Amino acid sequence: MSVPQNTIAIIYDYDQTLSPNYMQEEVIFPHFGIDGKQFWKRCGELVQKHGYEHELAYMKALLDYLEMDRPTNAKLRQLGAKLSFFPGIPEMFTEFEGKLNDVADTMGWSAAHGIKLEHYIVSSGLKELISGSRIAPHVRKIFGCEYAEDDEGRITFPKRVISHTQKTQFLFRINKGMLDLSQDVNDHVPPEMRPIPFQNMIYVGDGPTDVPCFTVMKQTGGRAIAVYNPADETRVSFQKCYQLTAHADRVRHIAPADYRPGSHLRLLLEEMVTEIADNIIERRRNDLEAATVRAPKH
Repeated sequence: MSVPQNTIAIIYDYDQTLSPNYMQEEVIFPHFGIDGKQFWKRCGELVQKHGYEHELAYMKALLDYLEMDRPTNAKLRQLGAKLSFFPGIPEMFTEFEGKLNDVADTMGWSAAHGIKLEHYIVSSGLKELISGSRIAPHVRKIFGCEYAEDDEGRITFPKRVISHTQKTQFLFRINKGMLDLSQDVNDHVPPEMRPIPFQNMIYVGDGPTDVPCFTVMKQTGGRAIAVYNPADETRVSFQKCYQLTAHADRVRHIAPADYRPGSHLRLLLEEMVTEIADNIIERRRNDLEAATVRAPKH
């Protein structure tokens, strides 16, 4: 027995991938009057002097800075409504799906094969901020760092931390259909029972912190795109992507983070999705042909 493997998944990093800003700097620091330079300096001290992981360092530093002003997770979701994005986001989600639906109708994907597209976010940022943003309604699942709440409802202790190496766990969750975090992602699931094979995935990230996910995509037949901020006059954003493709051989494609129709990135995404859909149909035809027992000829 197998499951229909007709879903295509695009998985996005968040900071510097969907948004040109770090979410903490954009909405948390201004709201609570936190000095960003001092905040990141404190995070660096926690990492360098005390051996903290980067993600735990910023989550601890945020609690330390807020002290008695610690917000609720509901407040973080409210702040998330102020997040801004690269050009074309969030409009891309509906425009892109509409475009693909038109192609699907023309090519018979939907009618004959039920091919569909889903979006996911895997971030080392705060899940609650993204969950309150304008992109949340368009995304099947958001995975990010989370705080527990105390008896008064205020954030208190890191409940979930996603480092750049741990991001790969969530690729396997999507692959196996284990979106409920109470499920053990290490449970064995036969390849034919996994709803989204890796070859049906596209991962979009911006730099070195996405290397583990880029590597999984490369090793498993998935696709990956590294994006950079074209407005970055220092060229650091571009240089990170260039290194990934020209020297580290992590990705084959880099593009400006412009999600509008006709942009290089949109063309890449649309072409990749079309190619994956064609491959799904081809695999099904081959499976049907292999399973067919021909009737005797007279």
